[in-house]
Amino acid sequence: MFAARGMAISFSVFVMVYCVLSLAVCFTWRRIRIYGQKHPVRRVADLLFALRMFPLVTAAVITAAFTVPSFLLLEPRTIDEPMGGAPLVLGLFGAVLGIFGLLNAGLALRKASRTISRWTSDAQPVQSCSPVPVLRMTRKFPAMTAAGIVHPRVLLSRAAEFVLNGNELQTALNHEVAHVRRRDNLKKLLLRFVAFPGMNGLEDAWLEATEMAADDAAVSNADDALDLAAALIKLSRLGPVEPPVELTAALVHSGALVMNARVERLVTWTEERLVPARNNSSSFELAYGLSAALAMIAIFAVTYSQLLVHVHTATEWLVR
Repeated sequence: MFAARGMAISFSVFVMVYCVLSLAVCFTWRRIRIYGQKHPVRRVADLLFALRMFPLVTAAVITAAFTVPSFLLLEPRTIDEPMGGAPLVLGLFGAVLGIFGLLNAGLALRKASRTISRWTSDAQPVQSCSPVPVLRMTRKFPAMTAAGIVHPRVLLSRAAEFVLNGNELQTALNHEVAHVRRRDNLKKLLLRFVAFPGMNGLEDAWLEATEMAADDAAVSNADDALDLAAALIKLSRLGPVEPPVELTAALVHSGALVMNARVERLVTWTEERLVPARNNSSSFELAYGLSAALAMIAIFAVTYSQLLVHVHTATEWLVR
């Protein structure tokens, strides 16, 4: 009974925090995105992904660091206290939410694995200077895509290899390698795990930002930008674009508006969009973040016991 009550309370707190924060993100992410547009697009992409994962991470930390310890340390094990309906319902909902997330992520992973296996059934390795293995496919679509999470590789169709010249092909490969380095396919898997109603707009904005961030990472001068723009145009003309496959990062898969925006950004490329190396400013930001984190940890260490008492009082109210 003690363990069951503890699980119900833990799931209840997790669900309440997760849902409240998710609703807050749904209503505020557009404003935060507008503010973040002052920064490079790769930072915008990182910010949007952090916003999307914020409810899950915060709810998990609060549950693991405060709810569970307060219950284990302060809840009497011999008390025969009836439990109200609220923690039972919320606990059941939390368990269902977790199971749904696991199933959603598992199905997406299974579907992507089967699709990639079908694409690579007759693929041949291509010699290249890319740090990621490149495989040549006989099929026409997708023209080029980064696939895999644990063992990533770039899949290249014969049609794409035929229509692109050397420079265009190299910049396109650089784009896919950027997706691999940023672990975008893993991030897509995490998004399937935290599926929540009303988050489609935020996820679409993140996908758009990741494509533009990969575009910026793939070029180092105006000529590279024009080569990548030409590659996008040529590959988009190969035929009808297939719907994107989950957990892959195809070079050409987005809608016409996003594709036009990407091409326009590349045609008007400037050196200000170069992915900056770590400089004094970023070092200062890192030092500032570490200092703030250490200060927060110190505050929690001093007040932790009091916080546990307050959390236990709140959970007692929830049980009643």
